[in-house]
Amino acid sequence: MKWMKFRIKTITDAEDMIISALYDIGLEGAQIEDKIPLTALEKEQMFVDILPDGPEDDGVAYLSFFVEEREDGSLEVGGMATDRGTILAQIEKELDELRFFMDVGEGSIEVTETEDIDWINNWKQYFHQFYIDDLLVIPSWEEIREEDRDKKVLHIDPGTAFGTGMHETTQLCIRQIKKYLTSETELLDVGTGSGILAIIALLYGAKHAVGTDLDPCAVEAVAQNMEANGIADEAFQMMIGNLISDREIRDRVGYGRYDIVVANILADVLVPLTPVIVPHMKIGGIYITSGIIDTKEQIVREAVEAAGLTILEVTYQGEWVSVTARRER
Repeated sequence: MKWMKFRIKTITDAEDMIISALYDIGLEGAQIEDKIPLTALEKEQMFVDILPDGPEDDGVAYLSFFVEEREDGSLEVGGMATDRGTILAQIEKELDELRFFMDVGEGSIEVTETEDIDWINNWKQYFHQFYIDDLLVIPSWEEIREEDRDKKVLHIDPGTAFGTGMHETTQLCIRQIKKYLTSETELLDVGTGSGILAIIALLYGAKHAVGTDLDPCAVEAVAQNMEANGIADEAFQMMIGNLISDREIRDRVGYGRYDIVVANILADVLVPLTPVIVPHMKIGGIYITSGIIDTKEQIVREAVEAAGLTILEVTYQGEWVSVTARRER
């Protein structure tokens, strides 16, 4: 499948207005390139720490719109046939109208042709089956090799939610979960994403799991991965909400209930999260954290101890850290 790419050079302040104006002429799904730093909410919704800071914001932005090319060479917008010249003229007209009341920057338009744009599926070429110790992690689009049929297997398809098990932080959590898991374990997975940590806990014999996430995309990803791994609906309960700020979601999660709480999130989120988590844990419950870059290990240690938890061990993989603690009282 071929696509025509219309790439507009503009400024960050004009992004939303240009996207809105071009949406009205049928151009949807803008790809945005800029150097605006992540907001606190965007950071909170990520599950691992951010390594170096990005380049300084220079105010420049590029907006790309992709238009499908039909077999006869025409382009398709909103189900209607059109052509390159017409689309280009429409974009230029919209930019000219915007210039009457706002700065749109350079406003130049670059047109190129590209093939096989599939934003949801193209990343799959980089994700293949692999082992985490004795666990075979295999994506839904691959088959189990004959020599691996006697292995413990996790079928995973992250879809639009984070979590394949390839990242060091996830592997650190998996090893700690396996270490403290029993057949009676009630587990809470904060920032569950694809559900990988909770599902692995259930595969290794946990009694029940609850997952929370801020991103509604996690609901479908979790449901698909539960089905792929034969996890019964009643074994894993999924909730959308922010435990730090939302009393209603905290009440739904329940208090004094969990043998293990795992949180593979940003270090800067773990700090306010940790004191909120403690009331949800049983006395003697285990708190497993990761998503911590090594330079932020100390602030997480301090937050864990300030919440009254006892640090049991700190484990490392590459530049990443996992802190495991216990609620003593």
